[in-house]
Amino acid sequence: MSPRRSNDPARFFTEEESKAIVAAIEAAEKQTSGEIRVHLEKRCPGGDPYLRGREVFEDLGMTETAERNGVLIYLATADRLFAVLGDRGIHERVDEGFWDAVAEQLSSHFRDGDFAGGMIAAIEEIGRQLHDVFPYAGDDADVNELPNEISLGSPRKGPR
Repeated sequence: MSPRRSNDPARFFTEEESKAIVAAIEAAEKQTSGEIRVHLEKRCPGGDPYLRGREVFEDLGMTETAERNGVLIYLATADRLFAVLGDRGIHERVDEGFWDAVAEQLSSHFRDGDFAGGMIAAIEEIGRQLHDVFPYAGDDADVNELPNEISLGSPRKGPR
């Protein structure tokens, strides 16, 4: 049985787990020009992680990538709800199998309480699959358009 995990997004992952997740994002983005973000918040307002994930996607500026190829893994830590969302450029080039494979990576690990392992496996899957449709252009040509660190809380500013 895995140890009890805090519902506080800032303490949900240990420092080592957070570093491993960021390292996985950096490694995946060396395979693709796609941009990957992980966002945690305690509760999912409205209870629909897909709808909330879309809001977070917009709030984090993920629609601003040149090729519209950002992917967000959203997790509400206390509710244990997640969604994986991609921008328009990805939807135009991948089929549902892409999203199913990523969600399965998350689900299978999450069921066992391995949240960090699930994130890392899903990020690796995203990098592998995006490589075919958004290949990495090289260090000189491929700009990291979005931060790689895990974002926390409600990114939206002002009243809801």
